[in-house]
Amino acid sequence: MTDLPGAETHPATLIADMGARARVASGVLAALPTPRKAAALVSAAAALRDAAATIEAANREDMARAAAAGLSGALLDRLRLDPGRIAAMADGVAAVAALADPVGQIMDSRARPNGLVLSRVRVPIGVIGIIYESRPNVTADAAALCVMAGNAAILRGGSEAVASNRAIHAALIEGLAAGGVPADAVQLVPTTDRAAVGAMLKAVGAIDLIIPRGGKSLVARVQAEARVPVLAHLDGINHVYVDASADPAMAAAVVVDAKMRRTGICGAMETLLIDRDYAAAAVLIERLAATGCVVRGDPDACKLVPEIAAADAADWDTEYLDAIAAVAIVDGLDGAVAHIARHGSHHTDSIVAADVDVAERFLAQVDSAIVLWNASTQFADGGEFGLGAEIGIATGRLHARGPVALEGLTTYKWIGRGTGQVRG
Repeated sequence: MTDLPGAETHPATLIADMGARARVASGVLAALPTPRKAAALVSAAAALRDAAATIEAANREDMARAAAAGLSGALLDRLRLDPGRIAAMADGVAAVAALADPVGQIMDSRARPNGLVLSRVRVPIGVIGIIYESRPNVTADAAALCVMAGNAAILRGGSEAVASNRAIHAALIEGLAAGGVPADAVQLVPTTDRAAVGAMLKAVGAIDLIIPRGGKSLVARVQAEARVPVLAHLDGINHVYVDASADPAMAAAVVVDAKMRRTGICGAMETLLIDRDYAAAAVLIERLAATGCVVRGDPDACKLVPEIAAADAADWDTEYLDAIAAVAIVDGLDGAVAHIARHGSHHTDSIVAADVDVAERFLAQVDSAIVLWNASTQFADGGEFGLGAEIGIATGRLHARGPVALEGLTTYKWIGRGTGQVRG
C-alpha cells in the first residue's frame, strides 16, 4: 500500500511538524468541557458505524496481505475485523464518552497553617505517541482515551494493518471534527517507514509520552532508543497456580478459560503451575489437553500424563499467543511464587485456592500488575475492570500500572490559593 501525502518528508521533520500541530490541538482539548469531549466521541462512534463497510473492506486487504506474508494464526486473529468487532470498537468509543472525566479532578487538598490552600489536580499529559502492531482497534481505543483525557495523540500503527488503521482514522476524524475537536488532535503517521518510529522516540519537546503496544522486539527497541518517557507494556507471560486446596471443578474452569478463551491476547495464561499435593493434577492436565491445547510439561508433569510433550528451558519464558501451554509441578505456594519471580513478566498471575491464607500470601508476594484469586487471567482488560477501553497493560512500577485507561493518561499539578502569603 502506498504512503499518504506528507510521507515523503524526512521522518524527523514529519514528526516535528505533527508534534507542533498536536501541541496546539492539545491546548484546545485541555480546555474543552467534559460534555463537549463526550459529544465528540459519540459522534466519532457513529462515524465508525457508518463507515463499517469501508473499514471491513480495508481490513480484508490487510488480511490478504498478512496471510500471504505468512503471519501466524494468533497475529491474524489480532488483525481481523468483522462486523461484530467493528461494532464493538464503536461501542468502546461511545463507552469512553460515558466515563467520568479525570481532568480537573482534585486528588487531594490541604490548608497550611499560614492559610495557603494547596490542591493536587489531574491535568492532561499533553501529546502522547502510541506505537502499536497488528490490532487496528487500538487506533480507535487510543484516540478515544486520549481525547477524553484531554491529550492529543500521534498514532503509528504496524504496516500489516495500514489499510484498516487509515480507514478507522478517517472515520474517527470525521466524527471528532463534527463534534468540535480539532482534526490535529488525533494524527496517524502517514508512512510505513520504520524511521518514523525512531523519530518519534527522539521527539523530545514534541511528544510528552510514548506508549508501545506490541511484541517483545518493538518494546525492546522503544526502551533502548527512546529519549521521550515510555509507559511500557511487556510480554504477557501469565501464570495460573492451582493450590492443593483448590476445588477441582473451579480449577478446570479457570485454567481452560485462562488459556483457551482467546489464545492470542496478552491476558492469556501461558504457564500452568500445579501444587505437588493437588490430587487432581493429572485430570487437570488431561482436561486442558482435551480442549486442543498443546501441553508441554516438566518431568513431573510428564510422569503424570505421559502423552504430553516435554518442555524445554525456553518454554517457561515464552509468550505463545497460541493454543500451547507449559505445565510445571511445584512445591506449594513458595515454589509457585519462585517460578513466577524467575519467569514471569509482571503482567497477570492468578491463584486457584480454597485456603484463604495461601491465597492472601500469593496476592501479597507476587509482584505483577494484576494478581487474581479464583479468576481467569483473561480478566486482564480495562473494560472488565470498569475502566472502559484501555491503551494497554502497563507492567512497570511508575506512573500507571495494569490497565491504562483515562486516569493513566493524566498527570497532575499543584495549585495554590493564597491571600498574600510570603515566606519572609
